[in-house]
Amino acid sequence: MSQVVNAGFPLLTATAAVPAVGAILTAAVPAARRTAAKWLALLVSLVTLVLAAVVLVRFEPGGDRYQLVESHSWIKDFGVRYELGVDGIGVALIALTALLIPFIVLAGWHDADPLETKSSRWRPTQGFFALILAVEAMVILSFEATDVFLFYILFEAMLIPMYFLIGGFGDRAHTGSDENAAAQRSYAAVKFLLYNLVGGLIMLAAVIGLYVVAGNFSLTEIAEARASGQLKMATDTERLLFLGFFFAFAVKAPLWPLHTWLPNAMGEATAPVAVLITAVVDKVGTFAMLRFCLQLFPEASKWATPVIITLALISIVYGALLAVGQRDIKRLVAYASISHFGFIIMGIFAMTSQGQSGATLYMVNHGISTAALMLVAGFLISRRGSRLIADYGGVQKVAPVLAGTFLIGGLATLSLPGLAPFVSEFLVLVGTFARYPVAGIIATTGIVLAALYTLVLYQRTMTGPVKEEVRTMPDLRARELAVVAPLIALLIFLGVFPKPLTDIVNPAVTHTMSDVQQKDPAPEVEAAK
Repeated sequence: MSQVVNAGFPLLTATAAVPAVGAILTAAVPAARRTAAKWLALLVSLVTLVLAAVVLVRFEPGGDRYQLVESHSWIKDFGVRYELGVDGIGVALIALTALLIPFIVLAGWHDADPLETKSSRWRPTQGFFALILAVEAMVILSFEATDVFLFYILFEAMLIPMYFLIGGFGDRAHTGSDENAAAQRSYAAVKFLLYNLVGGLIMLAAVIGLYVVAGNFSLTEIAEARASGQLKMATDTERLLFLGFFFAFAVKAPLWPLHTWLPNAMGEATAPVAVLITAVVDKVGTFAMLRFCLQLFPEASKWATPVIITLALISIVYGALLAVGQRDIKRLVAYASISHFGFIIMGIFAMTSQGQSGATLYMVNHGISTAALMLVAGFLISRRGSRLIADYGGVQKVAPVLAGTFLIGGLATLSLPGLAPFVSEFLVLVGTFARYPVAGIIATTGIVLAALYTLVLYQRTMTGPVKEEVRTMPDLRARELAVVAPLIALLIFLGVFPKPLTDIVNPAVTHTMSDVQQKDPAPEVEAAK
């Protein structure tokens, strides 16, 4: 597990520094130059995407576990280092983040333009795009951090720009007064912040406890010392530290019953910010379960597995059932995401290579499919000015391209074979069946419910008689097609040919399985000779 520190160009730092500097420059654009701020943010996000692509190309799946490593002393007296490194899981999620941000920027092109109503304040366009870039920088750096204290700082710091994005730039489609909409946005933003701050404070106590036990914050050094027997933790100590880390990650993920902030946040945020929440920021929680919980606390992870599998199953079924009963399009997607995160967490703690590979692929594929569905839903909502399903009908007759892309996004959400999420869900279920067959059987109900809420949503909004309010609804414009078409293409490509992604992810999963000293269960039926 030893690392080779790269002395060349600090590529990982640059990948996070570009959006960070871009956020500052975007915020500094004069108030009258809103369009310039938009183009600057888009350019910065594209440069970041290029750097992420370079990271992807330079990463060697069969090489060292952590690559492109950077390590510098930061707070010497406490052993805190600015230490970065990426494995296959981190590389995949960095690529996902860098890929989605340009589409988020394009989709939100007009979401922060000034409002003219008397009761609405001017919305700073520059601030909106600067905050998105700031979140991107922190998320990318969190996928790179191999110092526990550095990761904790990023884990908490990203809450600040997200709070302002939810509370200050909410969805304009609401049924009540502007004052009521502002109150709902404020409630959603505060709830998001409080839930995650509580999780973060508990994690801080665990981080301090880890330092007391290990004497440093380096993930690789602690894990190596544990594997070699040089560092031993008492059983109770390890379990308490594990629970402190896991609680924070379960809030971020979000896992039932710590999930209730997500429907409020996604419902009140603009569609691009909703994508930023569930497709980007929430992935930090599930990623951290793989990187920190399993690697630092392998015995405690195995000890907690039955309870976590149970909570994941509740998330799968509960989230899907509530999605079926939703009247609000965005809240339906939010509850569907809770169900999908249940699959991801179940795959992680199934402790099989198929389950963990599937969970990692699910993180990537869920990000792409949710982005496609939610952004098209946002375009739909912006045309009608309502999030209520009942306010739509017959859209496919007046806007067939919008309806078609909405359908593909929905079919990806229900994991239709041939689209990327199917591969992920299949691997998660195979990996779970191998060790926990009863859990695998229960989890399949989530697939049935996903088909129900997705197809009912499409039927009620896109088919049937054309409602008077949607007769003049325009189809997708060029900018909107530029957002949706690449995401649809990716869903199809990764659904048919997932090998490029699995080749990157599988070696990292092998290392993780080694951390927890688990092997895949042997087949019960011998192969025919």
